[in-house]
Amino acid sequence: MAIEQGIWKIGDKPEKLKPVGMTDESLLEEQVMQDIAILNADWLLIGRQVRTDFDKFIDLLALDGDGNVIIIELKRDKTPREVVAQAIDYASWVVNLDEAQISAIYHQFAQSYDRAHDSLEAAFEARFGVALASTDVQLNSAHEMVVVATKLDAGTERIINYLNTHANIAINALFFSAFADGGNQYLSRAWMIDPEDNQERAANRASAKLSWNGEYYVSFSNDRPWQSARTFGFIAGGTALWYSRTLDMLSEGDRFWVNMPGVGFVGVGRVTGEKVRADQNSFVSRHDGGAYRYDELPEPYPQVDPERDDEDAEYLVPVEWEYTVDRDNAVNEVGLFGNQNTVCKPKTPKWDHTLERLKTIWNLGPDF
Repeated sequence: MAIEQGIWKIGDKPEKLKPVGMTDESLLEEQVMQDIAILNADWLLIGRQVRTDFDKFIDLLALDGDGNVIIIELKRDKTPREVVAQAIDYASWVVNLDEAQISAIYHQFAQSYDRAHDSLEAAFEARFGVALASTDVQLNSAHEMVVVATKLDAGTERIINYLNTHANIAINALFFSAFADGGNQYLSRAWMIDPEDNQERAANRASAKLSWNGEYYVSFSNDRPWQSARTFGFIAGGTALWYSRTLDMLSEGDRFWVNMPGVGFVGVGRVTGEKVRADQNSFVSRHDGGAYRYDELPEPYPQVDPERDDEDAEYLVPVEWEYTVDRDNAVNEVGLFGNQNTVCKPKTPKWDHTLERLKTIWNLGPDF
């Protein structure tokens, strides 16, 4: 089904803005160069007109916070089916890129387009707050394809849906429309498939397939107040939608294991309530029954800011701890599971190994 977009100006009577043709998709590419959030706020742009080994050029390349590569292809003057086939062709080249090649792609991009950071390592850490060399990041362990167009024919939409549903290939389409209001012009976008579903599809394809054991992994950033989290009972994430949205995966009663990237595993607990915005709610200490606002914790907490938009706000999930340790006693061994997402459902042999090691080190017992 074709996706139709519209924008209305609110007033005494809704007024639909006039759609205008986007005759030159290179203008859209220039806008993306200025701000990748036009496509996805959780991506880092790393390449433009990237030359492949078979002498073709990928319009744009990006990374997400897990190190997955996103191939972005604008339809331009190609037929819809041609652009889908081309994206898949490019993916056959991208899948074999190693870290050195991806770093070289970014370095050339940074020099050509005067980016703020000269190296991929610096750009990645500045964007996502974690080192590229971290065990939580696996560069190019998976990839996605995104076709950017003003419209696609019904046959091409069926092909994209088939590849996602039956071939487990993470390919998506992003539609843009332009509108005019007086002397101003606006862009509207719509995804064909929920981008979070595509991200999960790419990640699942990259991992060794095991059935999930029902226990969650939680990443608790090193710049958050772990001692307060232990004392008052919460986990947290936010300052960007990438870090807060996965908290929605947790439901009351779920068990999770907490890792502090670069520090180690520090606790296990169960969820006792839903995600809430940190600066608008209170929680109760189990020790003395007193109520505390999240932005009045004993430890400094710079992420809490009531002026932030909801997408950039800090969020917490109330929990009951089953076992915790302080930072100095965190478990940090080679071979333990790590992931950049705030919450995830691990499906790899490494996760089973990690839980067995933590149960042994913390003396939790075989029936825990």
